[in-house]
Amino acid sequence: MPSLRERIKNYLNGDSVVSRLLGKVEEKTGIKKYYLATGSVCTLGLYLIFGYGASLVCNLIGFVYPAYTSIKAIESADKKDDTIWLTYWVVYGVFSVVEFFSDIFLFWFPFYYLGKCAFLLWCMAPFSWNGSQILYDRFIRPFFLKHHQTVDSVVSDLGGHALSTAEAVTREAYKGILTNALESEKDK
Repeated sequence: MPSLRERIKNYLNGDSVVSRLLGKVEEKTGIKKYYLATGSVCTLGLYLIFGYGASLVCNLIGFVYPAYTSIKAIESADKKDDTIWLTYWVVYGVFSVVEFFSDIFLFWFPFYYLGKCAFLLWCMAPFSWNGSQILYDRFIRPFFLKHHQTVDSVVSDLGGHALSTAEAVTREAYKGILTNALESEKDK
């Protein structure tokens, strides 16, 4: 198995958007792609630790590429990639809800956004020990299978209550409109 450095060099020398972009920068500056990529990753890491707006940068990293790839997956004939990205979005959603309640405490830690970014990259990474697949299989799926019938009945009950409330409000609004219309006719 090649080392991490060799795999990065192979990726940078392959045919990808990142490789082509770094190739153009390399032509103009004379700095090798590997050093450009390493410098960019280090700069991003330092920004996530010390920079203003690190939360936005981290959320963009966790959203933009997966959204783009999800759209490509929807448009492809292969449904396996749809499942991969649906799994990512389920994990991302659960993480976002958990983060909402814990963010008030966690964002004070100096490496929080760097760790969050690393976590999101792990969840979207294209390899067998992908974070979203592991988290889904070990935590979310068992929890869902254990509680989905209860959640379904609560959602069904809420849906029924919402429908009956909407019907009652519509009925009352309709009566009010008719009453106002009849009173307007009498006044004429």
